[in-house]
Amino acid sequence: MYQRILLAVDGSRSSDLALSQAVIIARATGAEVKVLYVVDDTDIYFEASYFDPRELVENLVAHGRKALDAATARLGEAGIRSTAQLDQKPVAPGRISSTIVTEADGWNADLIVMGTHGRRGVRRLLMGSVSEGVLAKTSKPVLLVRSETEG
Repeated sequence: MYQRILLAVDGSRSSDLALSQAVIIARATGAEVKVLYVVDDTDIYFEASYFDPRELVENLVAHGRKALDAATARLGEAGIRSTAQLDQKPVAPGRISSTIVTEADGWNADLIVMGTHGRRGVRRLLMGSVSEGVLAKTSKPVLLVRSETEG
């Protein structure tokens, strides 16, 4: 069964729900969990006002560390072995999903668990869907968890 679960997090509600499912599966199978946060700077393309790119990236990294700390703390409380990784690679369209799949392959994950935002309209057209990209690029099982409150 599943012994190595790659959990992709982004600090969102759907990511938190995905963490809950990873806890359930890891407890049932005795799996180890690797928590991955990929810094996503694509939102800068939707920002109309001035921004300092260096400050933006620092904020994104801080957000990622906070999401990783919360996930690893919750996994630790559940008695699940885990590691965390923050990936700061520059993001281009499709790069987030490729990074997740590359990490899953390199770590020999048996399962990828992640939340999905259910984006629609122009944002989905421009950004694509990270979860759809992962599904298209991997041969590993993928568990997608969607939050009803995001859209």
